[in-house]
Amino acid sequence: MITDSKLAKEVIARRVAKELKDGQLVNLGIGLPTLVANYVPKDLTVTFQSENGMVGMGPSPLPGEEDEDIQNAGGQHVTVLNSGAFFDSSLSFTLIRGGHVDITVLGALEVDEKGNLANWIIPGKMVPGMGGAMDLVTGARKVIVAMQHTGKGTPKILKECTLPLTAKGKVNLIVTEMCVLEVTKEGLVLRERQKDTTIEEIQALTEAKLIIPEIVAIMDEQ
Repeated sequence: MITDSKLAKEVIARRVAKELKDGQLVNLGIGLPTLVANYVPKDLTVTFQSENGMVGMGPSPLPGEEDEDIQNAGGQHVTVLNSGAFFDSSLSFTLIRGGHVDITVLGALEVDEKGNLANWIIPGKMVPGMGGAMDLVTGARKVIVAMQHTGKGTPKILKECTLPLTAKGKVNLIVTEMCVLEVTKEGLVLRERQKDTTIEEIQALTEAKLIIPEIVAIMDEQ
């Protein structure tokens, strides 16, 4: 099991990048999901979109090379490729709501065995707003949750979400530092595990009962 948070995020982002296909339009949520742009193979052409009005985001800028005028929807500094473009929010959300986004990658506070997602608020805590998550998980063709498996040792993959939902039944894939889970009508199927993590450890840190196929691949070898 990976205990270093930075390494865990890198493992997750690297694995999510393998889900991307040539020619796709992909939205990356704030935080961990933005790291996915750092691991796209050079022979793959993927266009990253940010809901504040940008397409063509590149890798994260190097320390000291940030441009204060180029930030994603979460206020994080990003780079823009030569093919990138800027536009207003109405056009940005037309892309999202019109079903033109192939994949959205989001973090989560909770996700459950039915593919329900809670990632916008913890009751009683101050938040700036729900952002574009509700539109993204409804409009995107595929929804990937990229998050660390637990929060301070507490399972985040549940039988049923307890926090206010962002969307119901929209998550397709969950990628953590421990495993890859596919959301199906029957429940969560364990497709891959991290090489140093056992199936028993994954289940012990997952509230939802996992479906274990005969063959569970190793994440690092896919």
